[in-house]
Amino acid sequence: MFAAENGLKSDPRLQGISEAIRVVPHFPKQGIMFQDITTLLLDHKAFKDTVDIFVDRYRGMNISAVAGVEARGKLPGEVISEAYELEYGTDCLEIHVGAVQPGERAIVIDDLVATGGTLSAAIRLLERMGAEVIECACVIGVREVKGQCQVCENDYAQADFAEKDDT
Repeated sequence: MFAAENGLKSDPRLQGISEAIRVVPHFPKQGIMFQDITTLLLDHKAFKDTVDIFVDRYRGMNISAVAGVEARGKLPGEVISEAYELEYGTDCLEIHVGAVQPGERAIVIDDLVATGGTLSAAIRLLERMGAEVIECACVIGVREVKGQCQVCENDYAQADFAEKDDT
């Protein structure tokens, strides 16, 4: 994982970031420990530290597009879609046609990676649009399922730094 591999493991900002993330037991179903970053977004220092770590990571990499995974439902206008498996069901991502251009260098940012299904779907969408996905970045990596991460098995590095237990 990025934090351990790139010298951030002892970074004092990581503890504040991790502590700012609320865990909601048994949501959206029994047995799931939902990692809620709403509390991170409300903590000005922890949020700034999170953004600063991402900026430091991607500075100088000629990134032209940042794709953020968001769960707001169906998009208006012309879209392409990609279905994927979650650890507790299935879902579908959409992207507006024309949101990225062929040849753009993109990163995918999401709040959490568990099995990598959501990130893999985002990568497929961007590649279908002709973008070159450079890397995926997540704030939280769930320790118990890292060995099952689809994205990690492919050639996409993954930057996560608030490692959480799924218990």
